[in-house]
Amino acid sequence: MTTEDDHGPVKLLLTYDPIPEKREDYFRYVLGEFVPTMEHLGLTMCDAWHTAYGAYPLRLNGFIAQDMDTLEDILASEIFQELEARLQTYVSNYARKIVPKGRRFQF
Repeated sequence: MTTEDDHGPVKLLLTYDPIPEKREDYFRYVLGEFVPTMEHLGLTMCDAWHTAYGAYPLRLNGFIAQDMDTLEDILASEIFQELEARLQTYVSNYARKIVPKGRRFQF
């Protein structure tokens, strides 16, 4: 059974801790390559959070896709898999989560 929400926007949440020794390379990659390529694939960046206090991942980035089918196609693409693998060379504790797009902070 499908609902109207099954066809609406979804959000891809990426959480991780940048590796301190790779900080400069991390920022260069994320800002110069990762985010622009994600947007070229059809995802819109909507969140970029930094955890200042607490036992949570240091970074949370959110990207919106128009629907679940679109997101699944992007996640299965060779381009995304290469982007994700390279991101993981600059970070630890990497995780991704898919949630329906909400109006409030999502984790």
